[in-house]
Amino acid sequence: MNEKGSVAMDGEPKGLEASLHRLLDLHHHNSLVHAHHTEKAKKEAIRKVERVSDLLVEAVNGGVQDSFINQKRIELEIRTLAATITRFMKQTDQWLAATHALNTSLKEIGDFENWMKIMEYDCKSITAAILSIHQE
Repeated sequence: MNEKGSVAMDGEPKGLEASLHRLLDLHHHNSLVHAHHTEKAKKEAIRKVERVSDLLVEAVNGGVQDSFINQKRIELEIRTLAATITRFMKQTDQWLAATHALNTSLKEIGDFENWMKIMEYDCKSITAAILSIHQE
């Protein structure tokens, strides 16, 4: 029997069966190549997505980190300014106390000067009265 589609005596497929077998092998080979390319593209896409994700996290964290550093600097400046303000307030209070004491002393000097003028006038009046009594 040696018809088309029949198997020869040596056991090798002939004709249509051989073509189908080759097509099946070719399809299987192409499927493997396609699956390999798909897996490779999938791995590459995952790697690129991870890189983009890392870059986005870095960008966001960089801004957050800068903000955190700036916040710490501002807090340090606030504490420094608060200490300076406290020091200036104490110094201002000391100056105020000193000027008040000086003002009080000046008033006392003025009062003493006025008392001295009154005493001088009284002494002159008494002296004039005594002189007038002696001359009589």
